[in-house]
Amino acid sequence: MTSLLRSVLMLGLGGAVATSGYAQLGLFSKAQRVELTQAWKGERFPDGRPQVPDSVLTMLKDVDAEEAWGVLRQHGFSNQFEGNWHVINAGPRFVGRAVTAVFMPLRPDVNAVIEEHGRQEGRIGAENSWVIDTLQSGDVLVVDLFGKIKDGTFAGDNLGTSIYAKTHNGLVVDGSVRDETGLREIKGFQVYVRGVDPSALAGVMLMGINVPIRIGQATVMPGDVVVSDPEGVTFIPPQLAEEVATRAQMTHFVDEWGHLMLREGRYTPGQIDGPWTRPMVEEFNRWLEHKGSKLRMKVPE
Repeated sequence: MTSLLRSVLMLGLGGAVATSGYAQLGLFSKAQRVELTQAWKGERFPDGRPQVPDSVLTMLKDVDAEEAWGVLRQHGFSNQFEGNWHVINAGPRFVGRAVTAVFMPLRPDVNAVIEEHGRQEGRIGAENSWVIDTLQSGDVLVVDLFGKIKDGTFAGDNLGTSIYAKTHNGLVVDGSVRDETGLREIKGFQVYVRGVDPSALAGVMLMGINVPIRIGQATVMPGDVVVSDPEGVTFIPPQLAEEVATRAQMTHFVDEWGHLMLREGRYTPGQIDGPWTRPMVEEFNRWLEHKGSKLRMKVPE
């Protein structure tokens, strides 16, 4: 293998796998991954993937698709939501950091190089299992399988068990899975897929891990915060995650306080729905302080 080809195919792993000496299949380097996510100024995993803090992820568990969409659109991010999923084990909203993987239709000459690289790196099993070996707690695996259903089954109950054991989180596949009956027995494991088929994964090759991918109408980067919702899946750029969470939390507080004031007869619906006066905002801020929140609404002049 030439040094040029090796530089294209090899990337450093993040997390526990990095200590094992493995390299990671990919289409660009750690430096390029950092460059493409340079808007993120916080911590990163060893492979350059943005590491949004756990505290922000926790806040995002109360954010719905509409709330996130509003903030993202204001910043020019119009392609971060994808709906129309078949959902297995639908449940409470899951939130996590994206680990991305992209597959392409099989081309034997290219796949031979990929398989040889895998052998040199001590990879075990099929190429879809290589991706799963990189996962860690809090990740959400997001797989671009170009919408393939028959022979596009990324995982069944065995691989599904491994994914959930490593991440304790969900799975998003623009493709399919197999053995839905077995997957439904993995309690808490939410799976968003295009369909289900009994076939095994075939006719595809793994072209990258933690690279930019397309999921339907959305562009997904490694380290994006993945938020599930009954409407679909939102992929929040890491640099906007805290703003989305904070603004949604403020919206929830505004609604809660407004409902409280209406129940107590303190204000009329017109006052709650209209522009708040200075005394109303000051009262609301005192209520926030009493609840222990650090958020405050700007007091009008």
